[in-house]
Amino acid sequence: MANQESAISRHPRSTALGKTGPSVFPVGLGCMALSGVYGPAEDAESVATIRHAIDRGVTLLDTGDFYGNGHNELLLRRALDGLRDKVQLSVKFGVMRGPDGAALGIDNRPTAVKNFATYSLRRLGVEVIDIYRPARLDPQVPIEDTVGAIADLIKGGFVRHIGLSEVGVDTIRRASRVHPIVDLQIEYAIATRGPEASIFPALAELGMSATLYGIFSRGLLTGSKPSGKGDFRQHLPRFAGSQGAKNASVVDKFHVFGADRRLTPAQLALAWVLAKQPTLVPIVGARTRAQLDDALVALDKPLSASDVAALEAIVPRDAIGGTRYPAEHMDHLDSER
Repeated sequence: MANQESAISRHPRSTALGKTGPSVFPVGLGCMALSGVYGPAEDAESVATIRHAIDRGVTLLDTGDFYGNGHNELLLRRALDGLRDKVQLSVKFGVMRGPDGAALGIDNRPTAVKNFATYSLRRLGVEVIDIYRPARLDPQVPIEDTVGAIADLIKGGFVRHIGLSEVGVDTIRRASRVHPIVDLQIEYAIATRGPEASIFPALAELGMSATLYGIFSRGLLTGSKPSGKGDFRQHLPRFAGSQGAKNASVVDKFHVFGADRRLTPAQLALAWVLAKQPTLVPIVGARTRAQLDDALVALDKPLSASDVAALEAIVPRDAIGGTRYPAEHMDHLDSER
């Protein structure tokens, strides 16, 4: 690997979430996978992983009230016993679920926002949520109304900051006129570069940050495969059929590139994101302590500009085939408009 002094950026051990948000460790922990979305997860290891992340300096923990139908927040409550003051909790809301786990739509009405917050506070066992955000745009509710409801929660002392998730530039601008927004949560990886075109420039203009999920492309870049009935990746185009076969060939080249530079696939995927977007915060969805430790090595092995260029020659913008979600889901994403 090229001399680290020629790296695109040197990464401090804290990154500010926009002009108005808190400073956080430069990598966050995404907790969704700890509640079974990629197949069974062991609660004991999940709790240990969260606590280990905090020991390693990670401060931003990302969850959603619908992850595991409340399981994820309860898991965090266990893990954060005695450690609440060491972390910032980012919580998504709005996705409606049936008792069988079926998706029932989005509800971002002001009354629903406050109701969701009430139960999140109780499940998490905290007095205040650091960053509260709608998981998706509700097409029936103006974003101004949703953000206004969170602003009311801030006035009441129940929330500290407002974030957004998977919305486009117009929605971002409209939301920011109601209340300062600290960050947008958006998918971004070497396999998913859409935000570079207009979303990232708009965030920079408005003084907002972004928390970047899917940096491993749900395990595609690390070589993970869908593993059983509970693994929702079975329904994702990038893992199936001819697209899946094409992508496997690209991923093989990605792995060889990393091995030549003594980087594991997870380290390479994270190092690329850190090099490309040094002012933003990638979120690692580790399920075990070992996975987390592996990924965090990337902080001390930055990619040089020449490394980045060489990697992007192997994995160009359109190299990975298939959309990041099924077609019907993509149709509802405001960020794709």
